[in-house]
Amino acid sequence: MAQTRAQLSEVDPVWDRISQEAKQAVADEPLLGGMIHSCILHHSTFECALAYRNAMKLASGEMSEQLIREICDEAYAADPSLALAGRADIVAVYERDPACHRFLQPLLFFKGFQAVQAYRVANWLWRQGRRDMAYFFQMRVSETFGVDIHPAARIGKGIMIDHAHSIVIGETAVVGDNVSMLHSVTLGGTGKEEEDRHPKIGDGVLIGAGAKVLGNISIGCCSRIAAGSVVLHDVPEKSTVAGVPAKVVGEAGCAQPSVTMDQLLGTKS
Repeated sequence: MAQTRAQLSEVDPVWDRISQEAKQAVADEPLLGGMIHSCILHHSTFECALAYRNAMKLASGEMSEQLIREICDEAYAADPSLALAGRADIVAVYERDPACHRFLQPLLFFKGFQAVQAYRVANWLWRQGRRDMAYFFQMRVSETFGVDIHPAARIGKGIMIDHAHSIVIGETAVVGDNVSMLHSVTLGGTGKEEEDRHPKIGDGVLIGAGAKVLGNISIGCCSRIAAGSVVLHDVPEKSTVAGVPAKVVGEAGCAQPSVTMDQLLGTKS
């Protein structure tokens, strides 16, 4: 039984697919061979590749690639849920983003995915009491990707952030599982209060481009927030809100708006 469990633990379909796609990518575009080998094919596990990619993107004159990679390796070894969430994020991007045709793409090219993976390490550092290092990761994610996620925010798995430019997620924000959001989304506060002051986003929510969700409010599971909306009050589950300020304009239109990515008001899937 122990041997069977060990064999099962070695099964990693996401990493296997990424590795196969990487080999094909090298054959198709040899000029990217060095990058793809160093980022993927030189590594034996998804965790190692993810640590390397984080290090390559976040390193600066203030902290070397080697140090950041060691921190990431430590985080993934201590908390396996970080890389499991990363796998779920890749699957989410592949399934929801029509511009994503391979599992390989988020890991190599998509800053939304990369920013969330760096945040996950920063959140682990925060939970370990290593606040200054967590802030360093937050700073570098903001500088590198244009995405500002406070390391204390709580974000679930299966997250897809498309385009990702100008995303802001505050310190006491909570984002559930299987949430999709587009660029320029803000999950922010409404003033200088220091306690619980940021939104709580339920599972399966779709947040359109440029939407601002402000204050300690709840967005019900499987809801939709229309692009450009400013949400200041609780949103019932399975509903659609739109406008400035946002109001309920109907039902969500489908069972899982974050998966279907249907943003047209009044449509049904």
